[in-house]
Amino acid sequence: MSRLPPLIALSYFEVAARTRSFAAAAKELNVTPAAISHQIKALEAYLGVELFVRHHRRVSLTPAARSALPELHEGFQTLERAAEKIRAYGEERMVVTVCAEPLFATKWIVPRLHRFYARCPEAEMRLQASLHTVDSGQHSQLGATDLKRAGIDVSVRLGFGHYTELEVDPLLSLDLTPLCSPELADGLTDSESLRGLPLLCDATLSRADNTHGWTQWFAQQGYRPGNLRELRFGNGLLALEAARAGQGVLLGSQALHREEIADGKLVVLPHGDLACDKAYYVVSEPETLARPIAWQFRQWLLEEAAAHPDDQQTPPPSA
Repeated sequence: MSRLPPLIALSYFEVAARTRSFAAAAKELNVTPAAISHQIKALEAYLGVELFVRHHRRVSLTPAARSALPELHEGFQTLERAAEKIRAYGEERMVVTVCAEPLFATKWIVPRLHRFYARCPEAEMRLQASLHTVDSGQHSQLGATDLKRAGIDVSVRLGFGHYTELEVDPLLSLDLTPLCSPELADGLTDSESLRGLPLLCDATLSRADNTHGWTQWFAQQGYRPGNLRELRFGNGLLALEAARAGQGVLLGSQALHREEIADGKLVVLPHGDLACDKAYYVVSEPETLARPIAWQFRQWLLEEAAAHPDDQQTPPPSA
């Protein structure tokens, strides 16, 4: 390294040799032709050999310059790639990719994000909403390889908490409560009065072995359900919009619909809750948590849930 010429002179030479023009090199490097000429002369003096033959309005390469140019060009490309890796590492180390079920991502994570950015202002959170985060059975097949392949640092799963090879923490339990628009709430004095209304269903909760819906709710209230007018929606956001529009009564979580309840767009009907054995869990691949930003976001989720006990009940630890 002690015999290596100044890199700025080498970089000027590489561009001038590649373009065969001091003027073109000056334009590419955003300097003056005189600066190019000065650096080339300094490099020639350092190496003790001429690199260019100066003609009237052009230059040509000497044999020494031609012999060195391919390796010098390759060397600068290698340096650029190395610098890009360093730059990418600096950017990626503050990026955390999070995936959650659409209703949870929209109604629980997004409204709280300002508190995470207040804690980690340099972070970049990439939030994905996907129904693939909903488990279809008691024992999920999700593994570390699946999260790595998808590029997910932190996943909020709606399931039963049974995951192998992964770090799992309970986040939010689900108690399902009848909710509806204020206009529709008039006259709904008891559970029986709901039976003749359209009953909105979030099909997300029916993807597992056990269903958690209106049939179970009415049975818990001591009624034989009979024929129910159920309207099923593919995800919780669609069911929420239908409830807000007064199209029926939704069986939903107060924790996930707190904003609508606070704004008076939805009313909680005082007819009892249905406990759901599915819950939301924070899931990560252990090696991922070695990245500080992934660990910080996961901890923030857990602390956020613990700091607002009025918003939810915490599910039991996974087995």
